Amino acid sequence: MLEVKNINQYYGGSHILRDVSLEAEVGKVKVILGRNGVGKTTLLKSLMGLVPIKSGTISMGGKEIHKLTPYERARLGIGFVPQGREIFGRLTVEENLRMGLAYKSAGTPIPAELFELFPVLQQMLHRRGGDLSGGQQQQLAIARALAAGPKVLILDEPTEGIQPSIIKDIGRVIRMLADRGDMAILLVEQYYDFAQELADDYIVMERGAVLARGMGQNMEVDGVRGLVAI
Repeated sequence: MLEVKNINQYYGGSHILRDVSLEAEVGKVKVILGRNGVGKTTLLKSLMGLVPIKSGTISMGGKEIHKLTPYERARLGIGFVPQGREIFGRLTVEENLRMGLAYKSAGTPIPAELFELFPVLQQMLHRRGGDLSGGQQQQLAIARALAAGPKVLILDEPTEGIQPSIIKDIGRVIRMLADRGDMAILLVEQYYDFAQELADDYIVMERGAVLARGMGQNMEVDGVRGLVAI
């Protein structure tokens, strides 16, 4: 569904992404691992069009999208959950969810499935986003990205600062979405055990390049834990 070929990206004179290639397939979770500062978040921002690439191609369903705006990529079916959640603290949970439907026709209802995935959001529908706990805000951020029914879901460190019980809930939802077979999931994650549990495939990045790649079930044999250890 999402194919990245030899992309390069620069900040000023710094070469941040170096010939990065990957594929995110429908029905699978592709995990991106690496130490801090290796270019993982820049890669995701490049996929969303938030930062430009210098060379290479990004395609979705066989169509090149790397020259499209973030808005156009979202309309094509890419949902993004940024690091730090970035919900609207002064808006209610309901209003945050409706932001995920911004390019749909007026009056489009919030999908009931979101409240099945994250029941706490139904209970707090009229609470301000800023009043939710960190874990609840993360659930809201994921639900907002899912509201428009994306074909590709990109998540940037969804377990960061989240309590273990909600990490389990988020993992369950990610696995269920992948197993449903109509969505590709790209997950950047620092928490190794969470990544290993969900990964169908993985890549490890170092200094802006892909250092290793393989099947999720082989992560221990491939020594991935050592590659990403601080």
